[in-house]
Amino acid sequence: MTGANCLAADFQATPYWWVAAPPESTAHEPLPSKADVVVVGAGFCGLSAAAELGGAGRSTVVLDAGPLGTGGSSRSGGMVTGGQKFVVSGALAAHPAERQQAILEDAKASLDHIEAIIARHDLDAEYQRCGRLITAFTPAHYNRLETWAMLLDAYAPGTVELIPAARLEEEIGGGFYFGALLIKNYGGLHPAKYNRALRRFARSKGATVIGNCPVNGIVRDGTGFRIETPRGMIRADQVLLATNGYSDTAGDFLRARVIGAASYIIATEPLPRDVLQRINPHCRMISDTKRSLAYFRLSPDRTRVVFGGRVNARDRDEALAATGLFEQMCEIWPDVRDFKLTHCWRGNVGMTYDHIPHLGVHDGAHYAVGCNGSGVAMMTYLGHQAALKMLGRQNRPCAFESDSFPKVPLTAVRSLLVPAVTRWYMSRDWLDRQISRRRQSRRRSP
Repeated sequence: MTGANCLAADFQATPYWWVAAPPESTAHEPLPSKADVVVVGAGFCGLSAAAELGGAGRSTVVLDAGPLGTGGSSRSGGMVTGGQKFVVSGALAAHPAERQQAILEDAKASLDHIEAIIARHDLDAEYQRCGRLITAFTPAHYNRLETWAMLLDAYAPGTVELIPAARLEEEIGGGFYFGALLIKNYGGLHPAKYNRALRRFARSKGATVIGNCPVNGIVRDGTGFRIETPRGMIRADQVLLATNGYSDTAGDFLRARVIGAASYIIATEPLPRDVLQRINPHCRMISDTKRSLAYFRLSPDRTRVVFGGRVNARDRDEALAATGLFEQMCEIWPDVRDFKLTHCWRGNVGMTYDHIPHLGVHDGAHYAVGCNGSGVAMMTYLGHQAALKMLGRQNRPCAFESDSFPKVPLTAVRSLLVPAVTRWYMSRDWLDRQISRRRQSRRRSP
Protein backbone atom coordinates (compact mmCIF):
# COMPACT_ATOMS: atom_id res chain seq x y z
CA MET A 1 0.00 0.00 0.00
CA THR A 2 1.44 3.40 -0.97
CA GLY A 3 0.45 7.03 -1.34
CA ALA A 4 -3.11 8.12 -0.64
CA ASN A 5 -4.15 4.44 -0.56
CA CYS A 6 -2.78 4.27 2.98
CA LEU A 7 -5.48 6.65 4.25
CA ALA A 8 -8.61 5.11 5.76
CA ALA A 9 -11.99 6.15 4.41
CA ASP A 10 -12.67 7.99 7.67
CA PHE A 11 -9.17 9.55 7.87
CA GLN A 12 -9.06 12.67 10.06
CA ALA A 13 -6.48 15.47 10.20
CA THR A 14 -6.93 15.72 13.97
CA PRO A 15 -5.18 14.00 16.89
CA TYR A 16 -6.14 10.40 17.58
CA TRP A 17 -6.08 11.39 21.26
CA TRP A 18 -9.21 13.51 20.78
CA VAL A 19 -11.35 10.40 20.19
CA ALA A 20 -11.21 9.56 23.90
CA ALA A 21 -10.82 13.14 25.19
CA PRO A 22 -12.43 15.60 22.76
CA PRO A 23 -11.76 19.34 22.99
CA GLU A 24 -13.85 21.37 25.39
CA SER A 25 -15.71 24.50 24.34
CA THR A 26 -16.04 27.34 26.83
CA ALA A 27 -17.43 29.90 24.41
CA HIS A 28 -20.05 31.04 26.92
CA GLU A 29 -17.79 31.13 29.99
CA PRO A 30 -17.85 34.71 31.33
CA LEU A 31 -14.50 36.47 31.52
CA PRO A 32 -13.84 37.82 35.01
CA SER A 33 -12.86 41.49 35.21
CA LYS A 34 -10.08 40.83 37.72
CA ALA A 35 -7.89 38.04 39.05
CA ASP A 36 -4.82 37.69 41.22
CA VAL A 37 -3.09 35.78 38.40
CA VAL A 38 -3.76 35.33 34.69
CA VAL A 39 -2.04 32.34 33.08
CA VAL A 40 -1.71 32.45 29.28
CA GLY A 41 -1.81 28.92 27.88
CA ALA A 42 -3.92 25.95 29.01
CA GLY A 43 -1.32 23.27 28.42
CA PHE A 44 0.44 21.08 30.95
CA CYS A 45 2.49 24.00 32.24
CA GLY A 46 -0.31 26.54 32.60
CA LEU A 47 -2.74 24.09 34.18
CA SER A 48 -0.12 22.76 36.60
CA ALA A 49 0.63 26.33 37.69
CA ALA A 50 -3.07 27.15 38.02
CA ALA A 51 -3.68 24.18 40.31
CA GLU A 52 -0.82 25.25 42.57
CA LEU A 53 -1.88 28.90 42.61
CA GLY A 54 -5.56 28.10 43.15
CA GLY A 55 -4.70 25.72 45.95
CA ALA A 56 -2.81 28.56 47.63
CA GLY A 57 -5.92 30.75 47.57
CA ARG A 58 -4.98 32.94 44.60
CA SER A 59 -7.84 33.73 42.23
CA THR A 60 -6.44 32.36 38.96
CA VAL A 61 -7.73 32.58 35.40
CA VAL A 62 -6.22 30.47 32.60
CA LEU A 63 -6.75 31.73 29.05
CA ASP A 64 -6.19 29.76 25.85
CA ALA A 65 -6.56 30.87 22.24
CA GLY A 66 -8.48 27.78 21.09
CA PRO A 67 -10.93 25.29 22.54
CA LEU A 68 -9.48 23.66 25.63
CA GLY A 69 -7.47 20.55 24.89
CA THR A 70 -6.55 21.49 21.32
CA GLY A 71 -3.11 23.00 21.92
CA GLY A 72 0.35 21.52 21.87
CA SER A 73 -0.10 19.47 25.04
CA SER A 74 -2.79 17.27 23.45
CA ARG A 75 -0.83 16.99 20.19
CA SER A 76 2.30 15.34 21.60
CA GLY A 77 3.31 11.70 21.56
CA GLY A 78 2.61 11.42 25.29
CA MET A 79 6.11 10.19 26.14
CA VAL A 80 7.18 10.85 29.73
CA THR A 81 10.92 11.34 30.15
CA GLY A 82 13.29 12.83 32.68
CA GLY A 83 16.68 14.35 32.06
CA GLN A 84 18.43 12.08 29.59
CA LYS A 85 18.27 14.65 26.80
CA PHE A 86 20.34 17.14 28.79
CA VAL A 87 22.94 14.45 29.51
CA VAL A 88 23.39 13.23 25.96
CA SER A 89 22.77 16.35 23.85
CA GLY A 90 25.75 18.34 25.04
CA ALA A 91 23.42 21.12 26.21
CA LEU A 92 25.06 21.17 29.65
CA ALA A 93 28.60 21.72 28.42
CA ALA A 94 28.29 25.51 28.40
CA HIS A 95 27.34 25.65 32.09
CA PRO A 96 29.50 25.46 35.25
CA ALA A 97 29.63 22.09 36.97
CA GLU A 98 27.45 23.27 39.85
CA ARG A 99 24.64 24.36 37.53
CA GLN A 100 24.98 21.18 35.46
CA GLN A 101 24.30 19.15 38.59
CA ALA A 102 21.35 21.36 39.52
CA ILE A 103 19.83 20.99 36.04
CA LEU A 104 20.18 17.21 36.20
CA GLU A 105 18.57 17.13 39.66
CA ASP A 106 15.60 19.21 38.51
CA ALA A 107 15.28 17.18 35.32
CA LYS A 108 15.00 14.02 37.40
CA ALA A 109 12.63 15.83 39.77
CA SER A 110 10.31 16.53 36.81
CA LEU A 111 9.78 12.79 36.34
CA ASP A 112 9.24 12.22 40.06
CA HIS A 113 6.81 15.15 40.19
CA ILE A 114 4.55 14.03 37.33
CA GLU A 115 4.36 10.48 38.68
CA ALA A 116 3.53 11.79 42.13
CA ILE A 117 0.85 14.24 40.99
CA ILE A 118 -0.88 11.61 38.84
CA ALA A 119 -0.87 9.05 41.66
CA ARG A 120 -1.70 11.42 44.52
CA HIS A 121 -4.69 13.01 42.79
CA ASP A 122 -5.77 9.93 40.81
CA LEU A 123 -5.56 11.79 37.49
CA ASP A 124 -7.06 9.91 34.54
CA ALA A 125 -4.03 9.93 32.24
CA GLU A 126 -3.48 6.22 31.45
CA TYR A 127 0.07 6.62 32.71
CA GLN A 128 2.34 3.61 32.78
CA ARG A 129 6.06 3.24 33.38
CA CYS A 130 7.07 1.12 30.38
CA GLY A 131 10.62 2.22 29.52
CA ARG A 132 12.06 4.36 26.71
CA LEU A 133 14.06 2.73 23.92
CA ILE A 134 16.54 4.83 21.91
CA THR A 135 17.41 2.93 18.72
CA ALA A 136 20.67 3.28 16.76
CA PHE A 137 20.04 4.50 13.20
CA THR A 138 23.50 3.30 12.09
CA PRO A 139 26.19 1.04 13.62
CA ALA A 140 28.23 4.15 14.41
CA HIS A 141 25.27 5.52 16.34
CA TYR A 142 25.37 2.45 18.58
CA ASN A 143 28.86 3.55 19.65
CA ARG A 144 27.22 6.83 20.63
CA LEU A 145 24.65 4.95 22.70
CA GLU A 146 27.45 3.16 24.56
CA THR A 147 28.82 6.56 25.60
CA TRP A 148 25.36 7.76 26.58
CA ALA A 149 24.84 4.62 28.67
CA MET A 150 27.94 5.39 30.74
CA LEU A 151 26.84 9.00 31.27
CA LEU A 152 23.29 8.03 32.18
CA ASP A 153 24.38 5.26 34.51
CA ALA A 154 26.50 7.77 36.41
CA TYR A 155 23.50 10.13 36.53
CA ALA A 156 20.89 7.47 37.47
CA PRO A 157 22.52 4.11 38.31
CA GLY A 158 20.60 0.98 37.43
CA THR A 159 18.10 2.66 35.09
CA VAL A 160 19.77 1.95 31.72
CA GLU A 161 20.61 -1.13 29.68
CA LEU A 162 22.38 -1.48 26.33
CA ILE A 163 20.61 -3.77 23.83
CA PRO A 164 23.08 -4.96 21.13
CA ALA A 165 21.88 -5.68 17.60
CA ALA A 166 21.89 -9.44 18.25
CA ARG A 167 19.23 -8.98 20.95
CA LEU A 168 17.23 -6.17 19.37
CA GLU A 169 14.31 -8.37 18.29
CA GLU A 170 13.54 -8.80 21.98
CA GLU A 171 12.59 -5.09 21.99
CA ILE A 172 11.63 -4.04 18.45
CA GLY A 173 10.95 -6.04 15.31
CA GLY A 174 11.73 -5.20 11.72
CA GLY A 175 15.53 -5.41 11.63
CA PHE A 176 15.93 -1.74 10.71
CA TYR A 177 18.10 -0.57 13.62
CA PHE A 178 21.53 -1.52 14.95
CA GLY A 179 21.02 -1.85 18.69
CA ALA A 180 19.41 0.34 21.33
CA LEU A 181 19.61 1.92 24.74
CA LEU A 182 16.80 1.17 27.17
CA ILE A 183 15.96 3.72 29.89
CA LYS A 184 13.85 1.66 32.24
CA ASN A 185 12.18 4.28 34.45
CA TYR A 186 10.50 6.33 31.71
CA GLY A 187 6.89 5.96 30.66
CA GLY A 188 3.97 7.14 28.59
CA LEU A 189 0.46 8.50 28.96
CA HIS A 190 -2.59 9.66 27.02
CA PRO A 191 -1.84 13.38 26.52
CA ALA A 192 -5.40 14.57 25.84
CA LYS A 193 -6.75 12.69 28.85
CA TYR A 194 -3.94 14.12 30.96
CA ASN A 195 -4.75 17.66 29.79
CA ARG A 196 -8.42 17.08 30.62
CA ALA A 197 -7.49 15.69 34.04
CA LEU A 198 -5.29 18.72 34.76
CA ARG A 199 -8.14 21.07 33.74
CA ARG A 200 -10.44 19.33 36.20
CA PHE A 201 -7.75 19.38 38.88
CA ALA A 202 -7.08 23.11 38.41
CA ARG A 203 -10.81 23.86 38.59
CA SER A 204 -11.14 21.78 41.75
CA LYS A 205 -8.56 24.14 43.28
CA GLY A 206 -10.63 27.19 42.34
CA ALA A 207 -9.03 28.18 39.02
CA THR A 208 -11.13 29.40 36.09
CA VAL A 209 -10.08 27.88 32.74
CA ILE A 210 -11.34 29.60 29.58
CA GLY A 211 -10.74 28.63 25.97
CA ASN A 212 -11.52 30.42 22.69
CA CYS A 213 -10.02 33.53 24.26
CA PRO A 214 -6.75 34.60 22.64
CA VAL A 215 -4.68 37.24 24.40
CA ASN A 216 -4.17 40.24 22.12
CA GLY A 217 -1.97 42.23 24.47
CA ILE A 218 -0.54 42.48 27.97
CA VAL A 219 0.01 46.01 29.27
CA ARG A 220 1.71 47.05 32.51
CA ASP A 221 -0.77 49.04 34.57
CA GLY A 222 0.72 50.40 37.77
CA THR A 223 1.78 47.42 39.86
CA GLY A 224 -0.33 45.00 37.80
CA PHE A 225 -1.38 44.21 34.26
CA ARG A 226 -4.22 44.69 31.79
CA ILE A 227 -4.79 41.60 29.66
CA GLU A 228 -6.67 42.42 26.48
CA THR A 229 -8.78 39.78 24.71
CA PRO A 230 -11.56 39.78 22.08
CA ARG A 231 -13.97 38.99 24.94
CA GLY A 232 -12.94 41.96 27.02
CA MET A 233 -10.19 43.07 29.37
CA ILE A 234 -9.10 41.48 32.64
CA ARG A 235 -6.83 43.01 35.26
CA ALA A 236 -4.33 40.90 37.15
CA ASP A 237 -1.65 41.39 39.76
CA GLN A 238 0.58 38.76 38.12
CA VAL A 239 0.87 37.10 34.71
CA LEU A 240 2.42 33.77 33.70
CA LEU A 241 3.18 33.07 30.04
CA ALA A 242 3.02 29.30 29.45
CA THR A 243 2.93 29.34 25.66
CA ASN A 244 5.92 27.10 24.80
CA GLY A 245 5.79 26.10 21.09
CA TYR A 246 3.15 28.77 20.41
CA SER A 247 5.14 31.73 21.76
CA ASP A 248 5.21 33.59 18.44
CA THR A 249 2.17 35.56 19.65
CA ALA A 250 3.38 35.98 23.25
CA GLY A 251 5.32 39.22 22.74
CA ASP A 252 8.69 40.22 21.33
CA PHE A 253 10.78 38.79 24.18
CA LEU A 254 9.61 35.19 23.86
CA ARG A 255 9.12 35.39 20.11
CA ALA A 256 12.86 36.00 19.76
CA ARG A 257 13.82 33.12 22.07
CA VAL A 258 11.43 30.23 21.40
CA ILE A 259 10.92 28.63 17.99
CA GLY A 260 7.80 26.57 17.37
CA ALA A 261 8.94 23.68 15.14
CA ALA A 262 6.11 21.53 13.78
CA SER A 263 6.21 17.77 14.28
CA TYR A 264 3.72 15.39 12.65
CA ILE A 265 2.16 12.21 14.09
CA ILE A 266 0.11 9.44 12.50
CA ALA A 267 -2.04 6.72 14.05
CA THR A 268 -2.83 3.42 12.35
CA GLU A 269 -6.09 1.56 12.39
CA PRO A 270 -6.25 -1.27 14.98
CA LEU A 271 -3.64 -3.91 14.15
CA PRO A 272 -3.67 -7.67 14.82
CA ARG A 273 -2.22 -8.61 18.18
CA ASP A 274 0.51 -10.78 16.66
CA VAL A 275 1.74 -7.86 14.53
CA LEU A 276 1.87 -5.54 17.53
CA GLN A 277 3.69 -8.21 19.55
CA ARG A 278 6.38 -8.50 16.87
CA ILE A 279 6.99 -4.80 16.37
CA ASN A 280 6.91 -3.60 20.00
CA PRO A 281 6.55 -6.56 22.39
CA HIS A 282 7.03 -4.58 25.62
CA CYS A 283 5.01 -1.49 24.60
CA ARG A 284 8.06 0.78 24.93
CA MET A 285 8.21 4.47 24.12
CA ILE A 286 10.73 4.53 21.23
CA SER A 287 12.81 7.16 19.44
CA ASP A 288 15.84 6.85 17.19
CA THR A 289 19.18 8.61 16.93
CA LYS A 290 18.55 10.56 13.73
CA ARG A 291 19.06 14.32 13.85
CA SER A 292 15.50 14.64 12.52
CA LEU A 293 14.35 11.85 14.78
CA ALA A 294 11.38 9.53 14.53
CA TYR A 295 9.47 8.62 17.68
CA PHE A 296 6.82 5.97 18.06
CA ARG A 297 4.80 3.91 20.51
CA LEU A 298 1.66 1.84 20.83
CA SER A 299 -1.58 3.56 21.79
CA PRO A 300 -2.41 3.24 25.51
CA ASP A 301 -4.95 0.50 24.75
CA ARG A 302 -2.22 -1.36 22.80
CA THR A 303 -4.20 -1.60 19.56
CA ARG A 304 -2.46 0.89 17.23
CA VAL A 305 0.91 2.33 16.31
CA VAL A 306 1.39 6.06 16.92
CA PHE A 307 4.36 7.31 14.87
CA GLY A 308 5.85 10.82 14.74
CA GLY A 309 8.53 12.79 12.92
CA ARG A 310 9.15 14.94 9.85
CA VAL A 311 8.96 14.03 6.17
CA ASN A 312 9.82 17.35 4.58
CA ALA A 313 11.75 20.49 5.45
CA ARG A 314 8.65 22.66 5.04
CA ASP A 315 5.30 22.31 6.77
CA ARG A 316 2.72 20.52 4.67
CA ASP A 317 -0.86 19.33 4.58
CA GLU A 318 -1.60 16.54 7.07
CA ALA A 319 -2.73 14.11 4.39
CA LEU A 320 0.55 14.55 2.50
CA ALA A 321 2.55 14.30 5.70
CA ALA A 322 0.67 11.10 6.57
CA THR A 323 1.77 9.35 3.39
CA GLY A 324 5.41 10.28 4.00
CA LEU A 325 5.35 9.12 7.62
CA PHE A 326 3.61 5.93 6.50
CA GLU A 327 6.56 5.13 4.23
CA GLN A 328 9.03 5.80 7.07
CA MET A 329 7.04 3.53 9.36
CA CYS A 330 6.89 0.75 6.76
CA GLU A 331 10.63 0.96 6.22
CA ILE A 332 11.06 0.11 9.91
CA TRP A 333 8.19 -2.39 10.07
CA PRO A 334 7.19 -3.90 6.70
CA ASP A 335 4.43 -5.77 8.58
CA VAL A 336 2.29 -2.62 8.77
CA ARG A 337 2.14 -1.90 5.03
CA ASP A 338 -1.19 -3.69 4.61
CA PHE A 339 -2.93 -1.45 7.14
CA LYS A 340 -4.34 2.05 6.90
CA LEU A 341 -3.97 5.32 8.78
CA THR A 342 -6.92 6.85 10.59
CA HIS A 343 -5.33 10.09 11.86
CA CYS A 344 -2.53 12.54 11.18
CA TRP A 345 -1.92 15.76 13.08
CA ARG A 346 0.81 18.22 13.92
CA GLY A 347 1.88 20.23 16.92
CA ASN A 348 4.66 22.66 17.70
CA VAL A 349 7.71 21.75 19.75
CA GLY A 350 9.10 24.74 21.71
CA MET A 351 12.83 24.92 20.87
CA THR A 352 15.39 27.22 22.50
CA TYR A 353 18.86 28.14 21.25
CA ASP A 354 20.65 26.50 24.21
CA HIS A 355 18.37 23.41 24.18
CA ILE A 356 17.22 23.78 27.78
CA PRO A 357 13.93 25.09 29.24
CA HIS A 358 13.73 28.56 30.79
CA LEU A 359 11.78 29.95 33.70
CA GLY A 360 11.99 33.61 34.65
CA VAL A 361 10.54 37.11 34.65
CA HIS A 362 10.66 39.77 31.93
CA ASP A 363 9.12 43.22 32.33
CA GLY A 364 7.25 41.93 35.37
CA ALA A 365 5.62 38.98 33.60
CA HIS A 366 6.63 35.43 34.54
CA TYR A 367 7.30 32.83 31.85
CA ALA A 368 7.99 29.08 31.66
CA VAL A 369 8.85 27.83 28.17
CA GLY A 370 11.19 25.74 26.02
CA CYS A 371 10.53 22.04 26.59
CA ASN A 372 12.71 21.09 23.57
CA GLY A 373 10.72 17.92 22.92
CA SER A 374 10.49 16.69 26.53
CA GLY A 375 7.38 18.59 27.46
CA VAL A 376 5.05 16.19 29.24
CA ALA A 377 7.03 15.92 32.47
CA MET A 378 9.10 19.08 32.08
CA MET A 379 6.26 21.51 31.39
CA THR A 380 4.20 20.03 34.25
CA TYR A 381 7.19 20.60 36.53
CA LEU A 382 7.94 24.10 35.22
CA GLY A 383 4.34 25.14 35.83
CA HIS A 384 4.63 23.90 39.41
CA GLN A 385 7.95 25.70 39.89
CA ALA A 386 6.71 28.93 38.31
CA ALA A 387 3.73 28.95 40.69
CA LEU A 388 5.99 28.40 43.71
CA LYS A 389 8.15 31.31 42.55
CA MET A 390 5.11 33.57 42.15
CA LEU A 391 3.93 32.55 45.61
CA GLY A 392 7.37 33.08 47.16
CA ARG A 393 7.41 29.46 48.32
CA GLN A 394 10.47 28.00 46.59
CA ASN A 395 12.95 26.23 48.86
CA ARG A 396 15.62 27.17 46.31
CA PRO A 397 15.64 28.67 42.82
CA CYS A 398 14.75 26.19 40.08
CA ALA A 399 17.78 25.20 38.00
CA PHE A 400 16.03 26.43 34.86
CA GLU A 401 15.91 29.99 36.20
CA SER A 402 18.71 32.07 34.70
CA ASP A 403 19.50 35.66 33.84
CA SER A 404 20.73 34.37 30.47
CA PHE A 405 18.06 33.43 27.93
CA PRO A 406 19.74 33.67 24.53
CA LYS A 407 17.88 34.73 21.42
CA VAL A 408 17.57 32.32 18.53
CA PRO A 409 19.64 33.84 15.70
CA LEU A 410 17.84 35.04 12.58
CA THR A 411 14.37 34.94 14.12
CA ALA A 412 13.38 37.76 11.76
CA VAL A 413 13.49 35.16 8.97
CA ARG A 414 12.13 32.23 11.00
CA SER A 415 9.97 31.15 8.04
CA LEU A 416 13.27 30.27 6.32
CA LEU A 417 15.27 29.25 9.38
CA VAL A 418 13.28 26.20 10.51
CA PRO A 419 13.06 24.64 7.00
CA ALA A 420 16.79 25.26 6.42
CA VAL A 421 17.81 23.56 9.68
CA THR A 422 15.37 20.70 9.08
CA ARG A 423 16.67 20.18 5.54
CA TRP A 424 20.24 20.09 6.85
CA TYR A 425 19.33 17.52 9.52
CA MET A 426 17.48 15.29 7.06
CA SER A 427 20.32 15.47 4.55
CA ARG A 428 22.86 14.46 7.18
CA ASP A 429 20.62 11.57 8.28
CA TRP A 430 20.37 10.34 4.67
CA LEU A 431 24.13 10.58 4.25
CA ASP A 432 24.78 8.69 7.50
CA ARG A 433 22.54 5.85 6.35
CA GLN A 434 24.19 5.67 2.91
CA ILE A 435 27.67 5.53 4.43
CA SER A 436 26.50 2.80 6.78
CA ARG A 437 25.07 0.72 3.93
CA ARG A 438 28.27 1.00 1.88
CA ARG A 439 30.39 -0.10 4.80
CA GLN A 440 28.15 -3.07 5.43
CA SER A 441 28.26 -3.98 1.75
CA ARG A 442 32.06 -3.94 1.76
CA ARG A 443 32.16 -6.19 4.83
CA ARG A 444 29.91 -8.74 3.08
CA SER A 445 31.99 -8.73 -0.11
CA PRO A 446 34.45 -11.70 -0.38
